[in-house]
Amino acid sequence: MTTIKLHNTKTRQREVFTPIDDKNVRMYVCGPTVYDRAHLGNARPVIVFDVLNRLLRHVYGNDHVTYVRNFTDVDDKINARAAESGRSIGQITDETTQWFLEDMAAVGALEPDHMPRATAYIPQMVAMIDELIAKGHAYAAEGHVLFAVESYKKYGALSGRSIDDMIAGARVEVAPYKRNPMDFVLWKPSDADTPGWDSPWGRGRPGWHIECSAMAYELLGAHFDIHGGGNDLMFPHHENEIAQSCCAHPESEFANVWMHNEMLQVEGKKMSKSLGNFFTVRDLLDQGVPGEVIRFVMLSTHYRKPMDWTDKKRDEAEKTLREWNNPDRISIVSDTAASEFDRKHIDNDVMDCLAEDLNTPGAISVLHRLFKDGNMEQFVASARYLGLPAADFEYFQKSSIPAMTEQINVMVANTVNDLIGARAKAKSERNFSEADRIRDGLLGAGIRVTDRKDGTSGWELVADFDPAKLEALK
Repeated sequence: MTTIKLHNTKTRQREVFTPIDDKNVRMYVCGPTVYDRAHLGNARPVIVFDVLNRLLRHVYGNDHVTYVRNFTDVDDKINARAAESGRSIGQITDETTQWFLEDMAAVGALEPDHMPRATAYIPQMVAMIDELIAKGHAYAAEGHVLFAVESYKKYGALSGRSIDDMIAGARVEVAPYKRNPMDFVLWKPSDADTPGWDSPWGRGRPGWHIECSAMAYELLGAHFDIHGGGNDLMFPHHENEIAQSCCAHPESEFANVWMHNEMLQVEGKKMSKSLGNFFTVRDLLDQGVPGEVIRFVMLSTHYRKPMDWTDKKRDEAEKTLREWNNPDRISIVSDTAASEFDRKHIDNDVMDCLAEDLNTPGAISVLHRLFKDGNMEQFVASARYLGLPAADFEYFQKSSIPAMTEQINVMVANTVNDLIGARAKAKSERNFSEADRIRDGLLGAGIRVTDRKDGTSGWELVADFDPAKLEALK
């Protein structure tokens, strides 16, 4: 059996992974708060833990892994969005949950075994809060229930912080009903305009942290194998999860292995709306960037390193995937079902890379070598194992551009350059709707426009070039 080694945030070292029960390997990953489209950074943990899910299933068997990823569908951001839009909270969360599933499917992520919504587990949260109060780890005050941080002596161990340091260095809202500035909310009151449920402490709703503790306990038990998420969740969210869960169930250790992926940047800068470099997964998909390209770029950086999304990486990824899916190079004929074919032919070096703390860049390097050497059975099986297109993804098998004479090429170039000039003029006049119309029209004709850092724009022909649509834009 393949030996898997994973970096454990809790111990700060890489360890051999030994499941509690190799017939039921259990993993919980924090999912999204569903109030809007998933931005590109949201896709990173989904892709990282999708790879781990695939690895665990390959090693231990598909029926011996339970993967849970939740949806937070009760949150102040959701309440605010409902108030702004005049829509019901249920309408918003139903819609955005479906958006998330569609966008993550587009980047090749398999759906987890369970995708619990927080609002379906309110009774379990109330029961856990009640138990924490009974054991002296929480207290009710003015319609709130708060966790007493000082009651858990190991608080701060995951993030490596002491309570005194956290109080001194953190900007913590000190409410009059808090015994300690670091105490955090388990339950809070709801007014007539916010969602609420009956509880022993009055009508209210759960705090964010208790949600994952209750859902993990219900679906995976008090003690399970792996808990994952972005490193921005390490403190306070994961720290609070540990405190709640271990105090409610002192006989358990909650999760044995904690894994955290690093954050995403865009062109070397933190993604933010104020910098104008914020975009969603759907933005990229609508611009004609295939989900497989997004996945390839993500996997090209190790999950424990900051990931920098750049136009150059995107273009290089698409070029590589087109080469890999050239039907003239790949001809796999097999009567065996794809899953059985893949299981038999996944390359050992790819497996070794993934088993060494999800070394996806190393695995991609092996794919390059397999393709170059013509080991196509191993290449196809290994690429599909990573969730990358190989031989069976239609987009990358399309002929990029119809044959053109030199004269037609010049005519196309002149037309496109004229349109790009008109787009630049529209942007300078702040007529952004016209600029977007031209950009989207060019993309519809099979021409992708790329805005450069120096303010100029480049373009390239992509799949399904349509001269008639280009002519209609003139």
